[in-house]
Amino acid sequence: MTEISRIALTESAADLIRRLRAEHGPLMFHQSGGCCDGSAPMCYPLGEFRTGASDVLLGELEVAGVGEPVGFWMSASQFERWRHTHLTVDVVPGRGSGFSLEAPEGVRFLIRSRLLEAPERDAAE
Repeated sequence: MTEISRIALTESAADLIRRLRAEHGPLMFHQSGGCCDGSAPMCYPLGEFRTGASDVLLGELEVAGVGEPVGFWMSASQFERWRHTHLTVDVVPGRGSGFSLEAPEGVRFLIRSRLLEAPERDAAE
């Protein structure tokens, strides 16, 4: 199986990650499954959200100016529903969840998605 890209960042999201990294140290994301946070990508200090066998690492985001990759996780059950989707982390104005690090910034992370194209789907199978 060929490795495909399942996760990316907009430049606005990368800028915010650099600011959050400077303030909070290494970071991670976990894609919320829809409980109290809707389906927002949640940003945490690395290790604050405990992942395990029921989670899938979609990818490690390389952000210029950040010394380590930022892992992006989601639950395995949610991944089964989204397995044919490419996600892009973006930032929009507004208040997000109180659990995610960007909440006090007046912006929130948002997922933009698209279906994987045929060559990507074939490589993912």
